[in-house]
Amino acid sequence: MDGNQPNAPLPALAPEDYYFDGPLMVFTAAYHWKRGSCCGSGCRHCPYGFREAGAPAAPCPAPCDDPPAGVAG
Repeated sequence: MDGNQPNAPLPALAPEDYYFDGPLMVFTAAYHWKRGSCCGSGCRHCPYGFREAGAPAAPCPAPCDDPPAGVAG
């Protein structure tokens, strides 16, 4: 799934995919991994290494067969 395509469906949310930090819903690395690509928003738990807000979205680093270390697939 290429989550950067405008009409790509997003995966359904499971309890391990997010938590609340005050009024904000924060997505976990597990959710981002299921999403399949970096959205380029500088998310707190981005497993793709993106950290700079405003930079272009990064493609999934190769290989994408396995989740990054510490992220359940």
